[in-house]
Formats: sequence, C-alpha cells, structure tokens
Amino acid sequence: MDVINSIGRRKAAVARVFMSEGSGKIVINKRELENYFPSSILQFIVKQPLNKLNVTEKYDIKINLQGGGYKGQSEAARLAIARALVKLNPEDKPALRAEGFMTRDPRVVERKKPGRPGARKRFQFSKR
Repeated sequence: MDVINSIGRRKAAVARVFMSEGSGKIVINKRELENYFPSSILQFIVKQPLNKLNVTEKYDIKINLQGGGYKGQSEAARLAIARALVKLNPEDKPALRAEGFMTRDPRVVERKKPGRPGARKRFQFSKR
C-alpha cells in the first residue's frame, strides 16, 4: 500500500494527513499524539473515525497541523483521517457520514466591523 494523503479544515486549522499501513502510530508535527494533545478528550476526537471502523492498530498516520487552536486542530485532524479512510475504502463512507465525520463544519469567526469593539458588540448607548 502506498501513502494516502488528505486534508481537513476546521475554523482556522488545517490538517494534512499521510496514512500508510503500520502499527497504529499517530505522529502530529513530529510529536506523538499523547504529547501534542495531552487532553484525553482531544486524543479521542482524533481517533474517532479509526475507532468507528475498528482499524486503530492497522495504519500509521502522520499529520501536519497548522493554525487555529487545539479544539479546531483536533477536529480538522478527525476530518482528514475520515477522508483518508474513505479514499482507502469507499464502502466505509456511509458509516462515517452517519457519525458526522465526513462533514466540513463551515462555522468560522465573524470578522470585526470598523468603528465597533467586536463583530456584533456595540458601544454602550448614551441618551444624553
């Protein structure tokens, strides 16, 4: 099997995944998954598509993550891993789609407007 690559995005985070057959090792930006995401919840989010298909110990995954925060990065990695699994085996797509792993979450931060303190916030109104 050759290396399969895919991309996932969430908020400002971009994840590039390179998947090959191996022993289930996940490396993010040249660091182990446990070192990059110390939180077990974020580790669980990254592994969700693999756990759904019971292939956790089957593939070695190398991820390049850029931008965003830790939550957005973990969800971008989840989307990229799900897309790579579908490239590998298209029959897995309905199972991953049912869990919501194949959908790109389009929500991003709204831009700040000129003359205002934030995107929606207004300065306090003064009648006099």
